[in-house]
Amino acid sequence: MSIAEEFETALAEVTEPTLDGPELLPVRLARACARLLPVDGAGISLVDGAQQRVPLGASSEPAADAERLQFTVGEGPCMTSQNTRMPVFANEEELRRRWPVFSDLLVGGTPYRAVVALPLQPALAGAGAIDLYFEKSAQVTDLDVFEAMAVGEIVTTALSEAAVWSNWTPAEGPAWLQGPVPQRRAAVWEALGKVCVDLEIDTPAALSLLRLHAYGTGRSVDDLAARVLVGEVRPMDLLPGD
Repeated sequence: MSIAEEFETALAEVTEPTLDGPELLPVRLARACARLLPVDGAGISLVDGAQQRVPLGASSEPAADAERLQFTVGEGPCMTSQNTRMPVFANEEELRRRWPVFSDLLVGGTPYRAVVALPLQPALAGAGAIDLYFEKSAQVTDLDVFEAMAVGEIVTTALSEAAVWSNWTPAEGPAWLQGPVPQRRAAVWEALGKVCVDLEIDTPAALSLLRLHAYGTGRSVDDLAARVLVGEVRPMDLLPGD
């Protein structure tokens, strides 16, 4: 059986009714990745035309948490892979060496101890990547890189074909950009706009304030942005020393 056929079988086994709908295609694809490959979790994300990192879907809640932690600190294997367009292999030792803050959060907040990040071929909505998570550091060496890259190509094709064969506007993007995971990240950009206006600062400065405050209070940037939007946290509260 070819890798494409094995992936199709794994995807067909994702039968939860709550995952129906074109907007949840990335979640189904992530779960199929985790079923097919010798990994404990998988997540799919992209960097859109505005250079905003957008998570599309994850195989489990811990995998989704791992992505949010990486976004909160602003660095990690997946972000490096997306920037360099090269695969990144990071066991526990490598994670501690290259991304110590992310490593501490990952170990403290998830069961994962190693990450492999693989770039996806550019799709219609941006350049993507797959994060593959391992609960044991030594498991990284069990991954067949060529098989994993082939799975990545299948994921890119599935997302691209879903976009081609559906109606959508450039402002909204394909249906798989309208799922709960990317929409949650969209709230971050909305909160950034509010912070920029209230504090009269630019977007990079506002994002830095969100990240610093989120890290200092033990939250993710996504959670903090939601609190800003409902008024639980004021933009002034993000300033150091206030």
